[in-house]
Order: sequence, then C-alpha cells, then structure tokens
Amino acid sequence: MSLNYVLVVNSPVYGHQSSLTAYRFAKAVIEKGHTLTRVFFYQDGVSNASSLTVPANDEFDLVAAWQSLATAHNIELQTCVAAALRRGQISEDEAKQHNLASHNMADGFTQAGLGGLSESLLTADRVIQF
Repeated sequence: MSLNYVLVVNSPVYGHQSSLTAYRFAKAVIEKGHTLTRVFFYQDGVSNASSLTVPANDEFDLVAAWQSLATAHNIELQTCVAAALRRGQISEDEAKQHNLASHNMADGFTQAGLGGLSESLLTADRVIQF
C-alpha cells in the first residue's frame, strides 16, 4: 500500500543532523514506492531554502539535494513565510512587497502560510517532523 507523506523540517540546513536526516528519510520514502507531496520548512528549517549557502568542497550540498529531489519527484518545498521573514530568508515576491533590495530564496522553494501546513495535515497519510 502506497502512503502519502509530508515532512516538516524545523532544523537549520547546517549545524544539526536533522535536516540531512529528513532528506535521507524523504529519499527512502520515495524508494519504497510511497509519495512525498510536500516538505514544509518551519522555524530554523527555513534556512534550507537559502540560495546563499556555500558548503565546503567536501560537504554535502543539502539545498541542491532538496531542489533535485523536488524536481525529480514533483515535491512542493514550502517555507513558513513568517518564520522566513524573521530569519532573513526572503523570496522575490516578499522582497518586492517589503521594498527590499534583494532576495535569497533558492529556486524551487516557495513561501506559504501555516495554511499550507494545515492542508498537509488534512491530506497526508503520514506527517513526520524533524
């Protein structure tokens, strides 16, 4: 039986193991034949969407990995807009709305309110938080 999963990532892109664990879990879910419809980045997890991260040459590029996984499997990558704005993670639309000179959200990520997460909770078979 194939299940529909949604992941909630609260940890920053680097400095903690949880975001990488979430990515590995996402890959495993897909490899087992399940569906992953959305990854919602909340609290410090919004840093996973930064286009300005530059990992060392010998480090795993987690932002690029999320982007590739989402493109290959039609997964929505959403950040909580309120959490993102507080942490300086700005989409192009938010930069325009707030008259900011630049934005730093990586391609493939979008900003959403908690309504996006609420919808996920209602439509997913499993919601896993990291």
